[in-house]
Amino acid sequence: MLRWTRRHVLAAAAVFASVVAGPALPAQAESVLRVIPHADLKNLDPIWTTAYISRNHGYLIYDTLFVMNEQFVPQPQMVDTYEVSDDKLTWTFKLRAGLKVHDGADVTSDDVIASLKRWGARDGMGQQLMGAMGEMVAVDASTFQFKLKEPYGLVLESIGKISSNVPFIMPKRVAETDPFKQIEDYTGSGPFVFVKEEWVPGSKVVYKKFADYKPRSEAPDAASGGKIAKVDRVEWTYFPDQTTAMNALINGEVDYFESPANDLMPLLEANEGITVEINDPLGNIGFSRFNHLLPPFDNADVRRAAIMAMKQDDYMQGAVGDQKFWKTCYSVFPCGTPLQNETGSDVMKTGDLEKAKEALAAANYDGTPVVIMQPTDIPLLSAFSLITAEKLRNIGMKVDVQAMDWSTLTSRRAKRDPVADGGWNIFHTWWIGADVIDPMAIAFSGDPEKGWFGWPKDAELEAARSAYAKATTAEEKKASAEKVQERLWAIGASGHLGQFFVPVAYRNNVKGLIKSPVQFFWNMELE
Repeated sequence: MLRWTRRHVLAAAAVFASVVAGPALPAQAESVLRVIPHADLKNLDPIWTTAYISRNHGYLIYDTLFVMNEQFVPQPQMVDTYEVSDDKLTWTFKLRAGLKVHDGADVTSDDVIASLKRWGARDGMGQQLMGAMGEMVAVDASTFQFKLKEPYGLVLESIGKISSNVPFIMPKRVAETDPFKQIEDYTGSGPFVFVKEEWVPGSKVVYKKFADYKPRSEAPDAASGGKIAKVDRVEWTYFPDQTTAMNALINGEVDYFESPANDLMPLLEANEGITVEINDPLGNIGFSRFNHLLPPFDNADVRRAAIMAMKQDDYMQGAVGDQKFWKTCYSVFPCGTPLQNETGSDVMKTGDLEKAKEALAAANYDGTPVVIMQPTDIPLLSAFSLITAEKLRNIGMKVDVQAMDWSTLTSRRAKRDPVADGGWNIFHTWWIGADVIDPMAIAFSGDPEKGWFGWPKDAELEAARSAYAKATTAEEKKASAEKVQERLWAIGASGHLGQFFVPVAYRNNVKGLIKSPVQFFWNMELE
């Protein structure tokens, strides 16, 4: 006779359970959005650098107090409620309940204050806000206050700015890092987690969904609304070669191509499985940035002579191509925006090599070589670099073009050293229109200690920027903006190379793309 032991009973129960439940189903595969980013991610601190690839990385792993909607009106994000005292000097904010840091801790007022202090030391708009700030106070774990020294008209616009540098909220221990040194802890507060152990510099970056992220309930509207991670992972795969990248998209190896070269557009547009569209209605502004600290561009007259040679049509035709993707614009604020004007812009309108050559001779240029950093992995910026090199040679300057990748350039441009020790004279970049929409942009700073790479010094420029921040009427803001533009052209801060639009390309199974000047990856999904 069979004796039923406890072991027999358990085995029989397991068999019965398997019969009732049916065969085991395979585990559902993770959904992965595969992206070709516009550049390699080398610098992981979006406060230390203004590089857009670092900003995009920041948006994946961090959250912000306020954000901009499609009309560039600030909307609450991490903030639940806020109020302003009658005298406009005390602003009180309360965080939404349930906000978590990636390590499981609650987001607190201390995190917010430390993050804003660090951001305010590096960002142009943040510097202006901190100049008006008396103190920031933690009332309790989820409530904090700004106590201003004087009324300030851009409080929400500052803490809700959409692009570099974005006031991302980091844990207090991370935000206490010296603003001029890079962080080493990438614990965030946003919808995705940076998977450091899978990061391969020069090749791959991986983010995974943060299960404890609490999105807002509103529908997406540019940066505002619910940030819902609809895929389990976002993987960036960097391709230095554009043709290889295009083939990867066509063959289905990747889903989304952030910044394809314009000469690839006809091939991509002809493919029925791929959508090509312009995602940013404001476009981008091309910049040729001078180093104001080193010869020969420590001389404003030499800088202005170089600008006179920079005919926008030549840059746009040579680097962008099809005119449907660009237009000339002689305002430092993007054309089509409220502050557009042409005050003082004759120097940029010149575009005449002979006049530029005469101006250079009058400036007593002494033959000092000009080192131009050329990012060969970004076709548009590479083309900008070569066009500038040719123009400067044609007006009599000695030019040394030094090839490198964009990540190397973004590190080297922070060096204030002499050229012999790794310094530089010119680099090219672009700003999205939303970043340079008003005088608060760090690109327009005239403070060499706190300003952007190139480090112009001009007290009149700083006074005009401060006046804009304190202006209370549209007329006052416009007058201050025109003064800012006048000074920028007077000192030859940068060459403005035109306004252009870069389409994105993606496979037709990608849904949920948000129209915005910044590339966001939440709400995107695969069908």
